[in-house]
Amino acid sequence: MTPGKWISRWSERRQRGLEAEQVGEADILVRLENGSADLVFIRIPEEGFERPEDLHAIPLYREQPVVAAPKDHPVAAFEDVVLADLAGENLMDAAELGGVAMGLEVVASGAGLLILPMPVARLHSRRDVISRPVHDVEGTCIAVAWRQDAEDTDIEEFIGIVRGRTANSSRQPSVQAGPSKDRKAKSGNPGQAQPGKTQAGQSQAGRGKAARGKAPHNKPNKGAGGKPARRRPGKGRG
Repeated sequence: MTPGKWISRWSERRQRGLEAEQVGEADILVRLENGSADLVFIRIPEEGFERPEDLHAIPLYREQPVVAAPKDHPVAAFEDVVLADLAGENLMDAAELGGVAMGLEVVASGAGLLILPMPVARLHSRRDVISRPVHDVEGTCIAVAWRQDAEDTDIEEFIGIVRGRTANSSRQPSVQAGPSKDRKAKSGNPGQAQPGKTQAGQSQAGRGKAARGKAPHNKPNKGAGGKPARRRPGKGRG
């Protein structure tokens, strides 16, 4: 996922830098637990998530699932598909293949297909692999998480930003403290940037209950009678 817009807004309001990096699934929550990150972004299923008791977690938005296939696969001819269209296909698990990059290598060979969140498929895009939105399949959600025992106005400010609060919101610490007073207390030397820490999850991480978010989808072409016009691929490679 790409938190660049939130980081920019935070830096504008706090007049300080913010350090961000991508972290793998196995390490993302560890970085919170050992204190090497102030907050993290995790990818969770839309249903069935159990939040760790010592963490706060707020779902932000839903990700569109896509099916990744070789560029000459029949799904390449369609704008989107439903899960039933993929009956008879070998649907693989990226984790069992050693990760997304290796999984797409297998997809390119023609051995099977992968269903991935759209941002993940874009991150690992290849010329020999295409992706199409797939419906009727469990999706994923991006959530922001931080420790419950963390008491830091910088974290509170960032959480408010990702939740959509404006710079003038009375709930933001920067407004409650006043810009000059808060900046002096937090930065000490006005000419020296003191970066904070955040982590952006790169692959699927965590399991927990998250409220369904909504994300815009591409509108299908309309056919006769105003109904979406979509051909379906065959039940295999044919």
